[in-house]
Amino acid sequence: MGDVYVGAKTPRREDARLLTGRARYVGNVRLPGAVHAYVVRSPVAHGRLLGCDAKAAWAVEGVLDVITPADAAGLRLACVHLAPDQRMSSYRALDDAIRYAGQPLAVVVARTPEAARDAADLVDLELDELPATVGIERALEDDAPLLYPDWGTNVLTDFTLGDADCAAAVEGAEHVVEMTFRMGRVSPHPMEPRGVVAAYADEELTVHISTQSPHHVREHLADAFGLSHDRVRVIGGDTGGGFGGKEHLYPDEALICLAAMRLGRPVSWTESPGDRLLATLPARAAVHRARLALDGAGRFTALQVDVLADLGAHPSNSGPSTAAVTATLLPGPYRFDQVAVRVRGVVTNTTPIGSYRGFGQPEGTLTRERLIDEAARRLGIDRIELRLRNLLEPDELPYTTRVYQRYDSGDYPRALRTLRHLVTPVEKDDGRRRGIGYSCHVESTGLGPSMGLKAMGILSGGYETAILRMEQDASVVVSSGVAAIGQGIETALAQLAADRVGVPIDRVRVVLGDTAATPYSGVGSIASRALAVGGGALTQAAARLRDKLVALAAHRLEAAPADLEIADGAVRVKGDPQASVTLRELATSAWRGWDLPEGVSPGLEERVSYDPAGYTYAYGAHAAAVAVDPETGAVEVERYWVVNDAGVLVNPAVVEGQIQGGVAQGIGEALTEEIVYTADGQPITDYLLPTTREIPDIQVVMLETPSPITPGGMKGVGEAGTIGPPAAIANAVADALPEIAGKITDVPLTPSSLWSLM
Repeated sequence: MGDVYVGAKTPRREDARLLTGRARYVGNVRLPGAVHAYVVRSPVAHGRLLGCDAKAAWAVEGVLDVITPADAAGLRLACVHLAPDQRMSSYRALDDAIRYAGQPLAVVVARTPEAARDAADLVDLELDELPATVGIERALEDDAPLLYPDWGTNVLTDFTLGDADCAAAVEGAEHVVEMTFRMGRVSPHPMEPRGVVAAYADEELTVHISTQSPHHVREHLADAFGLSHDRVRVIGGDTGGGFGGKEHLYPDEALICLAAMRLGRPVSWTESPGDRLLATLPARAAVHRARLALDGAGRFTALQVDVLADLGAHPSNSGPSTAAVTATLLPGPYRFDQVAVRVRGVVTNTTPIGSYRGFGQPEGTLTRERLIDEAARRLGIDRIELRLRNLLEPDELPYTTRVYQRYDSGDYPRALRTLRHLVTPVEKDDGRRRGIGYSCHVESTGLGPSMGLKAMGILSGGYETAILRMEQDASVVVSSGVAAIGQGIETALAQLAADRVGVPIDRVRVVLGDTAATPYSGVGSIASRALAVGGGALTQAAARLRDKLVALAAHRLEAAPADLEIADGAVRVKGDPQASVTLRELATSAWRGWDLPEGVSPGLEERVSYDPAGYTYAYGAHAAAVAVDPETGAVEVERYWVVNDAGVLVNPAVVEGQIQGGVAQGIGEALTEEIVYTADGQPITDYLLPTTREIPDIQVVMLETPSPITPGGMKGVGEAGTIGPPAAIANAVADALPEIAGKITDVPLTPSSLWSLM
C-alpha cells in the first residue's frame, strides 16, 4: 500500500489550538505566588559600572529583590560554537564591564510588573563611559578602542579554509571580478517575545521558556548554577516563532532563574518590545571582500573571499560559526577549481550577534550571485547561461567542494531551467525602471553528524532520538527532543508515524518540548534539521515497531511475516482479510506479556537514536521582478518565484508555507530591515519590517530528489526561503539600473542608499 499521509497536504494539527487561543505560550503560564522581574540595561555602549545603588528601588512597595553584578559574579554562560584559537569561550551573565547598550546590569523583582518597572527606573547607575568601537572596519583600525585590552586586538578569531594557492590562481586568471559586499544587521522578530517563568522548590529548578532547544537550555542552566541535570526541568510549550533567536540561553533568562532560586518562589519575565533590538541577538552584519576568476570560456576557476564578521560585544552561544557557515557554503551549487576563504570574527560595542534564519547562507549567496551577475554583464554572457555552464550536474553528485562540503543529491540545472520558464516580466509604463534578478543556492540542512560537530568545534551532539510507543488501545505516542516553533513539525511527525506504523493519524499523539518527557536533543529545532534528523530517527523507530507487530501477528496466525500486511486497524494475510488479528488485540497482548514468540520482550515501545552520516543539502533557485523609482530610489518587488528541492516532501503545504515565509523575511533584509548604530554605539530604533504591501504573490514550485542519507529521504526546508531573496533582489535592481550595476553591493537597498548611488 502507498502512503496515505506522507506527501499529502494534511492540515496542521497544531492550528486548532494556535488559532483558538489555546496555545501553550510562556505568557499563558500562571503559577501560584508568581512575582515579576524587570531587567535594568546599560544606557551606554562602552564603560564600567562603578556603582549600582538600589536603595530607592528597595523603597518601592512590593519590591522583593534587586540583583546586581556583585550578586552574580560567578554566573557565566558558555559559548557552544568555538572557532580556531578563539580568545574567549564564556562570558558573565551580569558584568560590570559594559560593552554594549542594552547589556543587563541589574534585575528588579516585585509583586507586580508595574512595581518592578517603577523600581528599576530608580536604580542609580554610576557609570564611567569609554569611547565606543562601532563597525567592523573601525574595530580593525590601529587606534580603535579595545573591548578586551588584554587581547591587544579586537579580533576574536582569524582562520582560513580551502586552497592555499587560490590567490595565485586568481591573479593568473583571464578575467577577475572583484567587489566588496555588506549585509546589514537584522533582527529576528517572532510573534511571541522571549519569556521565562522560573520556579525553584525542593532543590529543583523548573523553567517555562520560549525556546527552540529545551535540552540545550537545561544543560546550560544546570552548568551555570552547579545543579545536577536531573534537577533542572525545561518546558518549551508552543514557541511562537524562533528564527534562530531562541536557540540558546540568554543572560537575562539565566538571571530570572537566579531570582527564582534566591526568592524560592516563581518569577515571571517577558522581554519588552523596546528591549528587543537591544537584547535579542541580531545577525548578519558582515563585510565580504571577494574575487571571482573565470577563464575565456566563462568557466569559474577560482573564488577568493575575505569574510569580516561583526560579532558584537562578545561571542554568543553561536560565536563566529555564522561566518564559518558562510565560508563553507560560498561555492554554492557551482564547480570551482579552487576556493579560499579567510574568516575574521571581530568584536564591537554592539549587541552580540547570534543566529538568524539562514545562518550565514544569505550573506554568502549575496556575494557569490552578485559576482556572477557582474561577470556576465562585463563579459557579455547571458547570466542564466553563465550559471548553467558552471552548475554541478546530477551525475557529479555526491560531490565534495573545495571547502569540505559533501553535497548528497539533486539536479541543480533543472531547478534553474524550471525557474527560467516560470519568470514573466512585468509590463507597465509608469516611469519606473524594471529588472529581473536570479540567484541559486545550496542549503546545508540536517545539522549533524555528532563527530562532525566535534571536528568543527561545536560542543554538542548532532543526533536525535525518537521514542515510539503503541498503547494497549493501539493508539500511538511519538516523543522527540526537537521543538515546535511554528514550523509544523508536530503534524509532520504524526504523518510519518501514521504511515510507517499503519494507523490513522488521529490515533497519533506527538509529545515535544519538555525535558522531563522527551528524549535528549543536543541542539533542538535549528538549522533545518527537525524533520531530517528527528524524522529520520522516527522512521527507523516506526520500522522496528511495525516489524514487531508483524512478528507478533505471524506467531498468532501461523503465517510467514512476508505474507502479512497492516491495514484497516489489523495485521492480516495478504489476499485473505479474514485471516487477521487487530492491532488493539496485538497491543494488549504485548503489554500483558501474553502469547509472545520466544525471545520477544513484552511491550510495544521502540527507542532509536539516529546520528546522520552527513549533512543533507537542499537547494533552490530564486527570481525577483522589481520596479525602481528613479526619482526616489524606492524598490518594489512585483513578482517572486522559487524552485526548491527539499528531498521527500512529508507535507507539501507546510513546505510551501515555510518557503513563502522565508522569502518574506528575505525581502525585508534586502530592502528595509537594518539595525543602525550611532558612532557612540546607540541603536537607532526605527526598524522597518515588510508588510503585506511589500510582499508580492510568491510562486513556489517544488522538486523532489530524495536524500540518500536520511531514512525517509527528507531534507530540511526551514531556511530555504530566506537564503535567495537578498541576492535575487539585488541582481534585479542591478538589471534595472545597468549604469550603476557595479555599485549594487550592499543590502538593505533602502530608497536613500539607492538614490545616492543613482
